[in-house]
Amino acid sequence: MNKTILVDVDGVLTNWEYAFELWMKEQGYDQVENGNMLYHIPVRFDITKERGIELIKFFNESAMIGFLPPLRDAIEYVTKLADEGWKFICITSLSTNPYAQKLRERNLKKLFGEKTFLEINCIETGADKDEALLKYKDSGMWWIEDKPDNALVGSKLGLKSLVMEHGYNMNDERVRLVKNWKEIYQIINGEDVCGMSRK
Repeated sequence: MNKTILVDVDGVLTNWEYAFELWMKEQGYDQVENGNMLYHIPVRFDITKERGIELIKFFNESAMIGFLPPLRDAIEYVTKLADEGWKFICITSLSTNPYAQKLRERNLKKLFGEKTFLEINCIETGADKDEALLKYKDSGMWWIEDKPDNALVGSKLGLKSLVMEHGYNMNDERVRLVKNWKEIYQIINGEDVCGMSRK
Protein backbone atom coordinates (compact mmCIF):
# COMPACT_ATOMS: atom_id res chain seq x y z
CA MET A 1 0.00 0.00 0.00
CA ASN A 2 1.33 3.43 -0.97
CA LYS A 3 1.13 5.45 2.24
CA THR A 4 1.62 8.83 0.59
CA ILE A 5 -0.99 11.60 0.58
CA LEU A 6 -0.92 14.44 -1.92
CA VAL A 7 -2.12 17.60 -0.27
CA ASP A 8 -2.78 21.25 -1.01
CA VAL A 9 -1.69 23.67 1.71
CA ASP A 10 -3.86 26.79 1.84
CA GLY A 11 -7.40 25.95 2.89
CA VAL A 12 -6.37 22.38 3.71
CA LEU A 13 -3.41 22.43 6.10
CA THR A 14 -3.29 26.15 6.89
CA ASN A 15 -5.92 28.84 7.34
CA TRP A 16 -4.73 31.16 4.57
CA GLU A 17 -8.19 32.68 4.21
CA TYR A 18 -8.26 33.96 7.81
CA ALA A 19 -4.74 35.39 7.66
CA PHE A 20 -5.32 37.01 4.27
CA GLU A 21 -8.55 38.66 5.40
CA LEU A 22 -6.78 40.18 8.44
CA TRP A 23 -3.95 41.40 6.24
CA MET A 24 -6.38 42.90 3.72
CA LYS A 25 -8.07 44.84 6.53
CA GLU A 26 -4.66 46.30 7.38
CA GLN A 27 -4.36 47.38 3.74
CA GLY A 28 -7.76 49.09 3.93
CA TYR A 29 -9.86 46.45 2.16
CA ASP A 30 -13.05 44.91 3.55
CA GLN A 31 -14.87 41.86 2.25
CA VAL A 32 -18.24 42.30 0.60
CA GLU A 33 -21.24 40.93 2.49
CA ASN A 34 -21.02 37.11 2.74
CA GLY A 35 -17.57 37.32 1.17
CA ASN A 36 -16.57 33.97 2.65
CA MET A 37 -19.02 32.34 0.23
CA LEU A 38 -16.99 33.63 -2.74
CA TYR A 39 -13.81 31.91 -3.94
CA HIS A 40 -12.35 34.60 -6.19
CA ILE A 41 -10.53 37.30 -4.22
CA PRO A 42 -11.30 40.19 -6.63
CA VAL A 43 -15.03 39.47 -6.26
CA ARG A 44 -14.73 38.92 -2.52
CA PHE A 45 -13.11 42.33 -1.99
CA ASP A 46 -14.75 44.17 -4.91
CA ILE A 47 -11.47 45.00 -6.65
CA THR A 48 -10.16 44.47 -10.16
CA LYS A 49 -8.79 41.10 -11.19
CA GLU A 50 -5.37 42.63 -11.73
CA ARG A 51 -5.32 44.23 -8.27
CA GLY A 52 -6.49 40.98 -6.69
CA ILE A 53 -3.67 38.99 -8.31
CA GLU A 54 -1.18 41.66 -7.27
CA LEU A 55 -2.31 41.60 -3.61
CA ILE A 56 -2.37 37.79 -3.38
CA LYS A 57 1.15 37.59 -4.80
CA PHE A 58 2.36 40.30 -2.44
CA PHE A 59 0.84 38.49 0.56
CA ASN A 60 2.18 35.09 -0.53
CA GLU A 61 5.69 36.50 -0.81
CA SER A 62 5.55 38.41 2.48
CA ALA A 63 6.77 37.33 5.91
CA MET A 64 3.15 36.57 6.82
CA ILE A 65 3.33 33.32 4.85
CA GLY A 66 5.76 31.91 7.40
CA PHE A 67 3.26 32.27 10.24
CA LEU A 68 -0.07 30.95 8.97
CA PRO A 69 -2.22 29.17 11.58
CA PRO A 70 -3.32 25.56 11.06
CA LEU A 71 -6.75 24.84 9.61
CA ARG A 72 -9.25 23.37 12.09
CA ASP A 73 -8.02 20.00 13.42
CA ALA A 74 -5.20 19.61 10.90
CA ILE A 75 -2.38 19.33 13.44
CA GLU A 76 -4.07 16.56 15.42
CA TYR A 77 -4.94 14.30 12.51
CA VAL A 78 -2.05 15.01 10.13
CA THR A 79 0.28 14.21 13.02
CA LYS A 80 -1.73 11.09 13.78
CA LEU A 81 -1.49 9.92 10.16
CA ALA A 82 2.25 10.67 10.14
CA ASP A 83 2.68 8.61 13.32
CA GLU A 84 0.92 5.75 11.52
CA GLY A 85 3.44 5.84 8.68
CA TRP A 86 1.80 8.18 6.20
CA LYS A 87 3.92 10.76 4.40
CA PHE A 88 2.72 13.90 2.66
CA ILE A 89 3.63 15.59 -0.61
CA CYS A 90 2.46 19.20 -0.85
CA ILE A 91 1.44 20.80 -4.14
CA THR A 92 0.78 24.46 -3.47
CA SER A 93 0.13 27.43 -5.79
CA LEU A 94 2.07 29.75 -3.51
CA SER A 95 4.86 31.38 -5.50
CA THR A 96 8.09 30.50 -7.27
CA ASN A 97 9.93 33.02 -5.09
CA PRO A 98 12.61 31.00 -3.22
CA TYR A 99 12.25 33.02 -0.02
CA ALA A 100 8.47 32.52 0.05
CA GLN A 101 9.08 28.80 -0.47
CA LYS A 102 11.49 28.68 2.47
CA LEU A 103 8.95 30.42 4.69
CA ARG A 104 6.24 27.96 3.61
CA GLU A 105 8.50 25.02 4.37
CA ARG A 106 9.44 26.42 7.78
CA ASN A 107 5.80 27.13 8.66
CA LEU A 108 4.68 23.61 7.71
CA LYS A 109 7.51 21.87 9.55
CA LYS A 110 6.87 23.95 12.65
CA LEU A 111 3.18 23.04 12.63
CA PHE A 112 3.37 19.39 11.55
CA GLY A 113 6.89 18.16 12.27
CA GLU A 114 10.20 17.90 10.46
CA LYS A 115 9.61 14.49 8.89
CA THR A 116 5.95 14.68 7.86
CA PHE A 117 6.57 15.99 4.33
CA LEU A 118 8.44 14.10 1.64
CA GLU A 119 8.24 17.12 -0.67
CA ILE A 120 6.86 20.65 -0.61
CA ASN A 121 6.30 21.66 -4.22
CA CYS A 122 5.56 25.35 -4.74
CA ILE A 123 4.26 26.45 -8.13
CA GLU A 124 3.36 29.92 -9.39
CA THR A 125 0.77 31.98 -7.50
CA GLY A 126 -2.72 30.84 -8.50
CA ALA A 127 -1.44 28.32 -11.05
CA ASP A 128 -3.47 25.28 -12.05
CA LYS A 129 -2.16 21.95 -10.78
CA ASP A 130 -2.71 19.77 -13.87
CA GLU A 131 0.99 19.47 -14.70
CA ALA A 132 2.09 19.00 -11.09
CA LEU A 133 -0.42 16.16 -10.62
CA LEU A 134 0.40 14.42 -13.89
CA LYS A 135 3.44 12.64 -12.43
CA TYR A 136 1.12 10.84 -9.98
CA LYS A 137 -1.30 9.64 -12.66
CA ASP A 138 -2.97 6.29 -11.85
CA SER A 139 -1.11 6.03 -8.54
CA GLY A 140 -4.38 5.81 -6.60
CA MET A 141 -3.00 8.25 -4.02
CA TRP A 142 -5.27 10.40 -1.90
CA TRP A 143 -5.44 14.04 -3.07
CA ILE A 144 -6.77 16.64 -0.63
CA GLU A 145 -7.77 20.06 -2.02
CA ASP A 146 -10.09 22.97 -1.32
CA LYS A 147 -10.62 23.97 -4.95
CA PRO A 148 -13.09 21.62 -6.66
CA ASP A 149 -11.58 22.11 -10.13
CA ASN A 150 -8.18 20.89 -8.89
CA ALA A 151 -9.81 17.93 -7.15
CA LEU A 152 -11.58 16.97 -10.39
CA VAL A 153 -8.29 17.09 -12.29
CA GLY A 154 -6.90 14.66 -9.71
CA SER A 155 -9.88 12.34 -10.08
CA LYS A 156 -9.46 12.26 -13.86
CA LEU A 157 -5.82 11.28 -13.33
CA GLY A 158 -6.75 8.33 -11.15
CA LEU A 159 -6.29 9.95 -7.74
CA LYS A 160 -8.75 9.68 -4.84
CA SER A 161 -9.81 13.28 -4.38
CA LEU A 162 -11.37 14.85 -1.31
CA VAL A 163 -12.30 18.52 -0.96
CA MET A 164 -12.06 20.41 2.32
CA GLU A 165 -15.33 22.22 2.82
CA HIS A 166 -15.45 26.02 2.94
CA GLY A 167 -18.21 28.55 2.37
CA TYR A 168 -17.09 28.99 -1.23
CA ASN A 169 -17.29 25.31 -2.20
CA MET A 170 -19.88 23.76 0.09
CA ASN A 171 -22.58 23.59 -2.58
CA ASP A 172 -20.42 22.00 -5.26
CA GLU A 173 -22.01 18.61 -5.95
CA ARG A 174 -19.27 17.48 -8.36
CA VAL A 175 -16.88 16.58 -5.55
CA ARG A 176 -16.64 14.63 -2.32
CA LEU A 177 -16.59 17.13 0.55
CA VAL A 178 -15.14 16.71 4.02
CA LYS A 179 -15.56 19.08 6.95
CA ASN A 180 -12.26 18.45 8.70
CA TRP A 181 -9.20 16.22 9.02
CA LYS A 182 -11.02 13.86 11.36
CA GLU A 183 -13.28 12.88 8.45
CA ILE A 184 -10.27 12.50 6.16
CA TYR A 185 -8.60 10.25 8.74
CA GLN A 186 -11.72 8.10 9.00
CA ILE A 187 -12.13 7.81 5.22
CA ILE A 188 -8.49 6.87 4.71
CA ASN A 189 -8.84 4.20 7.37
CA GLY A 190 -12.01 2.82 5.75
CA GLU A 191 -14.38 3.98 8.48
CA ASP A 192 -17.95 4.91 7.62
CA VAL A 193 -18.45 8.67 7.78
CA CYS A 194 -22.06 9.79 7.87
CA GLY A 195 -22.76 12.49 5.31
CA MET A 196 -19.21 12.56 3.96
CA SER A 197 -20.39 12.86 0.37
CA ARG A 198 -22.61 15.55 -1.04
CA LYS A 199 -23.15 13.67 -4.32
